[in-house]
Amino acid sequence: MSKSKEIEAATGVLNYLNQNNRPYSAVDIFNNLHKEYGKTAVVRSLEDLANNGKIREKVYGKQKVYVADQSQFPTVEENELKEMDLKIAQLKEKVQASETEARKMENVLHGLNSTMKTEDVKSKLLETTKECKQYKERIDKLMSADNHIAPEEKNKIYSDHKTFVKEWRKRKRMATEITNAILEGYPKTKKQLFEDIGLETDEEYSVKPPDI
Repeated sequence: MSKSKEIEAATGVLNYLNQNNRPYSAVDIFNNLHKEYGKTAVVRSLEDLANNGKIREKVYGKQKVYVADQSQFPTVEENELKEMDLKIAQLKEKVQASETEARKMENVLHGLNSTMKTEDVKSKLLETTKECKQYKERIDKLMSADNHIAPEEKNKIYSDHKTFVKEWRKRKRMATEITNAILEGYPKTKKQLFEDIGLETDEEYSVKPPDI
């Protein structure tokens, strides 16, 4: 290895130990530096730095551990350590709260992605409402007619009516679930959400699914 490469490796290793100020083995440092320097270069740099008094070497059985020279760091008072510990605890709480919120939002997003889009639901709801109204008008007309219809046609009409009313209720329930999911993270009111996305409701037109 060239002299410049040796100096570069030694500088990188020294900076890493000083910045993190934690004990590491040669393998730890080699991996944590993303293998930027060869393992042999890292080991040699640690040994040279320790021999020159720039870092400290501790031997535990067959394991060697290296740490930054603590004399270069200012002395920390006991109350400062307590303040640091308190700040670390507060930051950990914030991290945990953020992770919980992130998981909650991921669940909401997953739910929204697995259902129909709002525009599709709105379009389908209006379409189903229109069809139900047309079928109801047809049924009313047929029921009030003087002439009789075939039993098969009558049964089909009632069957279709039941099917479309069920579909209406199903779509209405889906639309309600989706808007409720959106509202969990929506900063405005439900009324404002409906206005923003242009969603029209049965209540606006004084209609509701008929009994079946």
